[in-house]
Amino acid sequence: MSAVSDRLPTFPWDKLEPYKATAAAHPGGIVDLSVGTPVDPVPELIQKALVAAADSPGYPTVWGTPELRDALTGWCERRLGATGFTHRNVLPVVGSKELVAWLPTQLGLGPGDVVAHPRLAYPTYEVGARLARAEYVTYDPDVFASDAAVAELDPAGMKLLWLNSPSNPTGRVLALDELRRAVAWAREHGVLLVSDECYLELGWEADPVSVLHPDVCGGSHEGIVAVHSLSKRSNLAGYRAAFIAGDPAVLGDLLQIRKHGGMMTSAPTQAAVVAALGDDQHVREQRERYAARRTALREALVKHGFRIEHSEASLYLWATRGESCWDTVGHLAGLGVLVAPGDFYGPAGERFVRVALTATDERVAAAVARLA
Repeated sequence: MSAVSDRLPTFPWDKLEPYKATAAAHPGGIVDLSVGTPVDPVPELIQKALVAAADSPGYPTVWGTPELRDALTGWCERRLGATGFTHRNVLPVVGSKELVAWLPTQLGLGPGDVVAHPRLAYPTYEVGARLARAEYVTYDPDVFASDAAVAELDPAGMKLLWLNSPSNPTGRVLALDELRRAVAWAREHGVLLVSDECYLELGWEADPVSVLHPDVCGGSHEGIVAVHSLSKRSNLAGYRAAFIAGDPAVLGDLLQIRKHGGMMTSAPTQAAVVAALGDDQHVREQRERYAARRTALREALVKHGFRIEHSEASLYLWATRGESCWDTVGHLAGLGVLVAPGDFYGPAGERFVRVALTATDERVAAAVARLA
């Protein structure tokens, strides 16, 4: 019997190590814009909520406290425009990455089942399919641009359709009519649609819309699930705080499975999430930080000869100099700046790099100076 790890691709970030060493040797130190990990402080009100709940000797519940479920449903209605939400429409998860990686398995998918995801995408969608021994296919998001185009999407064997808007890595945002078309197609063919919306609160030149908005789903949550995270909006990547929302039948089954697996968010983290979702001011302040870094990096990259595509939302700039992504990575590493090669996210990214906005103001200023 082969090990589970044999089903997985080579961990891509290992390939970046030599370039990281080059960038680190720069006299001014490395500016790491490769991984989108938050660097700004966790807001004080969230830290206080975590500390206040630190004396939690008992086991937490997988479904979360009633206060947490109230916070999740309230936020979905207030921020996403979702209607008719109850506690059965939400489920906390231990960070969004574990959900993405294990969802096909928890849905009972396996050989012969198909998982579809965008052709430029977060690698964990494919990893999830591989772990379940399911097949995976990619699609161009342009397929949702018209009724004629979506008719070309092959539903044979498909059990799970991933959307990602705003996109990681490209920052592309699917328009309202594109989302509506995707939901209608999935429902017509009996395919579960799961929309990864972890960057929804970081729209710059577009206003991202959730699949849970009634203008998209018609007020029904049947056959749709949205994935949300507090890692970027609230700087809680270290807390592993995320949740899913949508079809109560799907979430109910997942709740039972996750109970058996002990997949529970810690009690202090649950309290922190309640505080985070109840406050919008810290989100606005963090957006302002990222907006300023985005403006500075975008202008510097364009002046340096880059072209920026999409990038209307999320925490990344999708940039190209019209050459191999690895040539670009090498060029920037020589300047002490580390970025992610586009082919990490699929062959269609082979001439692009992903530039993260998640560096301190001082490090972003250093990158701008080096690109001048």
